[in-house]
Amino acid sequence: MGKKEIYLSLGSNVGERGENLARALALLGERGVRVLRASAIYETEPVDFLEQPWFLNCVVEAETELPPLELLHALRGIEAEMGSRKPVARGPRLIDLDILLYGQETINEPELQVPHPRMHLRRFDGAEQYHAKQTWVEEVDVIQHAVHRKDNGFHDEHEG
Repeated sequence: MGKKEIYLSLGSNVGERGENLARALALLGERGVRVLRASAIYETEPVDFLEQPWFLNCVVEAETELPPLELLHALRGIEAEMGSRKPVARGPRLIDLDILLYGQETINEPELQVPHPRMHLRRFDGAEQYHAKQTWVEEVDVIQHAVHRKDNGFHDEHEG
């Protein structure tokens, strides 16, 4: 199997959210995922389970040779390594990694649905961003530096 272009969603609303995103980005490379570009980081309101902190999110464009279910298991491995737990469905997360798109494939397995079935509910995940690619940051290091800046460099969705 050759390389597949993939899009992943990263989110965190527990602990040092920006640092959690940066660590997850670094761990992707150790799991067979080559990050090509990353979106801006957005702070977003929780969906469904509202009694929790807001999330920091970003989307990455990447490539991998992992088959879809192996990729999913690699992402779950990163979540586990970082100490993320999911005691409440759609509840607080130290880190949450989702496969949004896997090449042009449509996958409908009990464990994995691609395109991500809730992608349209996420402001930062809009498919138009994938194709326009106007918000992508060429170097992932920019995100890692942004999370440590005094103003954090975040787009705060609720500030308009």
